[in-house]
Amino acid sequence: MLPYTVSVRPEIVVEVAYNEIQKSPQYQSGFALRFARITRIREDKSVEQIDTIERIRELYEKQFGHKARK
Repeated sequence: MLPYTVSVRPEIVVEVAYNEIQKSPQYQSGFALRFARITRIREDKSVEQIDTIERIRELYEKQFGHKARK
């Protein structure tokens, strides 16, 4: 496990805040969340409702459009 890695049981849904999504060859997903932090446990959400890697890719692409408008 990498330093500063936080693991949670797969049945616990958490909300994660982050500053930016970055490409990263270090992780199996190919992405890393910059300055990620768990903000709360989402007892109102089920495991079936979590974001997928496809959603992360979508958010990654959208952040560039947002930055271009600034």
